[in-house]
Amino acid sequence: MRMRNVNNGKMAEATPSASGEEYPWKRLNVSVQDADTLRQEAVEAHHDHLITEIETSEGPLATTLRAVYDGDEIDYFMEKLDGRIKSHDHEIERMCNYHYQGFIDSIRELQQVSGDATKLKGEIQGLNRELQTSCDPLLSAGDELVKCRKVQKNVTQAIESLSLCLPVLEMYGKLQEQMKSKRYYPALKTLEQLEHTYLPRVINHWFSQTMADAIPKLRERIKEASMTELKDFLESIRKHSAKIGEVAMRHAAEQNNMDPTIAKKKVKKRRAPAPPNPFTGEIDYEPPRPPSDGEDAEEELSAQDLVDFSPVYRCLHIYTVLGDKEKFETYYRSQRWKQARLSLQPPSNMHESIDLFKRYFHDIIGFFVVEDHILHTTQGLVTRSHMDELWEKAVEKISATLRSTSARLASDPCRGLEEKQFDHFHLKVDSLGNQTVPNDSQSPEDEEDEEDDEDEQSCKVASLMLEVKKLIVLFCHTLKGYGFSVGRLLELLLEMRDRYSEILSEQWVEVFNDIFAEDNYTPIFCDSPDDYTIITSQFPYRDKDLEQSDYPRQFPFSQFVPSIYVQVKEYINACLKFSADLHLSHTEIDDMIRKSANQLLTKTLGGCLSSLIKKPNLSLLQLIQISINMNYLEKSCEYLEEYISSITGAEKDSVHIARLHGSSMFKDARSDAEQHIYEQLNLKIDEFLDLASYDWTVQESRGQASSYLMDLVAFLQSTFMSFTNLPVFHTSWAKYVEKVAKTACMSACQHIASRLMALLQDNDIRQLSMGALQQFNLDVMQCEQFAASEPVPDSNDGTLQMAFTDLRQLLDLFINWDWSVYLADFGKQQARYLRVPRHTAISLLEKLNNADKKKNNLLQSLKKNEREKKKLIDTVLKQLKVLENGTT
Repeated sequence: MRMRNVNNGKMAEATPSASGEEYPWKRLNVSVQDADTLRQEAVEAHHDHLITEIETSEGPLATTLRAVYDGDEIDYFMEKLDGRIKSHDHEIERMCNYHYQGFIDSIRELQQVSGDATKLKGEIQGLNRELQTSCDPLLSAGDELVKCRKVQKNVTQAIESLSLCLPVLEMYGKLQEQMKSKRYYPALKTLEQLEHTYLPRVINHWFSQTMADAIPKLRERIKEASMTELKDFLESIRKHSAKIGEVAMRHAAEQNNMDPTIAKKKVKKRRAPAPPNPFTGEIDYEPPRPPSDGEDAEEELSAQDLVDFSPVYRCLHIYTVLGDKEKFETYYRSQRWKQARLSLQPPSNMHESIDLFKRYFHDIIGFFVVEDHILHTTQGLVTRSHMDELWEKAVEKISATLRSTSARLASDPCRGLEEKQFDHFHLKVDSLGNQTVPNDSQSPEDEEDEEDDEDEQSCKVASLMLEVKKLIVLFCHTLKGYGFSVGRLLELLLEMRDRYSEILSEQWVEVFNDIFAEDNYTPIFCDSPDDYTIITSQFPYRDKDLEQSDYPRQFPFSQFVPSIYVQVKEYINACLKFSADLHLSHTEIDDMIRKSANQLLTKTLGGCLSSLIKKPNLSLLQLIQISINMNYLEKSCEYLEEYISSITGAEKDSVHIARLHGSSMFKDARSDAEQHIYEQLNLKIDEFLDLASYDWTVQESRGQASSYLMDLVAFLQSTFMSFTNLPVFHTSWAKYVEKVAKTACMSACQHIASRLMALLQDNDIRQLSMGALQQFNLDVMQCEQFAASEPVPDSNDGTLQMAFTDLRQLLDLFINWDWSVYLADFGKQQARYLRVPRHTAISLLEKLNNADKKKNNLLQSLKKNEREKKKLIDTVLKQLKVLENGTT
């Protein structure tokens, strides 16, 4: 509130006056207002403001009224409001009074206008009636026009709707037609267009929802149908895998300069129909053309031309479009792995036929050729890593199958051969080597048929093994051309090579035994140059003396020497066939051939020779001929080594080349033959000595040698005479026969001496008389006479007689009763009876003493000389026992 009061335009002065009046301060005209007055003025000003807002406001008065009621002077406000209302009433009344005359004038004018208006209304109604009468036809025409416009609009809308719906219906009909004709991939594309392009245009039509609801079902039908086609394809590809593999192997054989007939099977050939378009399903018809002469309709086809892959492509595209590609890939790979397992499962009797091996390899190759084609014609369905994984599993299974099959080839057909590999060699010979007919239950014809069957079976096994090797090589070449690693399969061939060598060895057992059975074990005679040329072409034997001699010419060996040599070469050639196409170096091939040849010579041929030599029906002359044959076979090993080097291309003097062990084997065989000669002769001697029957208590001898010993000496003389009279035309052969004869004669004399000594020392003989000793002495003298008669040329050096020295000294000691010399020379190196052991002398003296005791019991009284003899025997026995105990 301002503190000023305007009076005549001047402000009252509140400062003291400068005049010199009595009262320096000027008096104010208006008294100073107190606080209540100021507050009252403020309240009035506030109420005036609120009333002004109520008058001027056009909006809500809630805020103004709230301010009124919040204050304490509501009654005062009401008074102010009534005052304002009355002020306005006065103002209104004043204004009305001012304009009253104008109002009256306006009323009068309005009444006048009302009359004019009534007149005008009448005129207008008349005009209206006239207008209605004249416009009735026009209104009727307008209504018709409106109706026509509506029809036209409806027709236009119908045409537009049909224009939108007809393509949809046409696409749906096309979809149904494609589904009916099994063209699923085009049907899927049509379905996609229908769903995304055409149906949105007719979304307001009721049938669009029906179609939209049917689309998922149609997709499932397409998926199921395409999957059905895929299953049919998988079944078909399983049936045709063998044919695909055969064609692929034949092409690989042509590319690698191999024989295409290795992979070829004799089946009726037909050309596969042209595959349909994988997306449209349409088949391009090609009229058949007659093949030219000698033309194979399939020669121009590749493996991929033999099968229609469109179901795979369609199904893959369909599942890709439908977003289930991974599901399809998983299903396809699992099904193909199941088929791979079926292909890798060999037939139970695969080892019996090469066609079964071909079928097995064809199936496997066909499987991987199909997978390789899928790999290169699709993206992601078959990956390289997946293919490598499949191949690794397949290689393991193939290796295991081929190992087991080759083991069965090596064992089953040859089972039992080891037990009867020499049983067919039933030559019966007499002591001079003449062959006789065997007396067995089986006829010779039956035995020959059985042997032929075994030989044929063994040959079939070896040939089958070789064909299998060729198939494996071609199998490796074929799959290598498709990018697969075949190193492990080639290593497997090296294992099969050992199996093949074992099978050949079993086969050659029969070959060698047949050679031994057919040989007559006599030197070969050649009556003509042609016969001589045949033998020299078979066996590398050169002798200048023989070449310059007249016909008939005689070789020192029998027929089985060139036959064995030829068969060993045949075995080497058979082993060489297996090493072909294995990509081995000359040195590796040479080592392989030599290893197999050593196995043949040392085990197979060595075993056959050992069994041959041990045959009890061989004569001594045949054994001698076998020994001679071993000498020449031993020398032939050098020529075999040269032959191996020539066919393998390896350097003969290379440090890596292994040597043949045949020489040592033939030496051992010759030693066995010689030893068997001695053993056979000793067995015959035993037969004579077993006939010995001595009366060990006889008082006097018969005065001549025993009959059994005379027969034995006669047998020995005839036997060694036959040795001497052999038709020998070669100096080396004669020397060898002479050496064997001397050794045999010495062995016979030693064996006779040991048997006679054992006869004297037999513990079953309890009593021995001097008459028996004298008879025994006569027999020993007969043996000594035989030894001194030079039964073998150049054997008169006293060596044979030395075999009977022990017997001679023993008998001389007892017959001459030279005990004083024996006891005196005991322990001396130059003793006369050095070869008489003390225990032998004691044993014989005890037997003599036992005989005397029995005689004394029978004769109560003894002669004086017999009593002295008895006393002497006791004395000698005591001295000998003292010496025996002292030495001990």
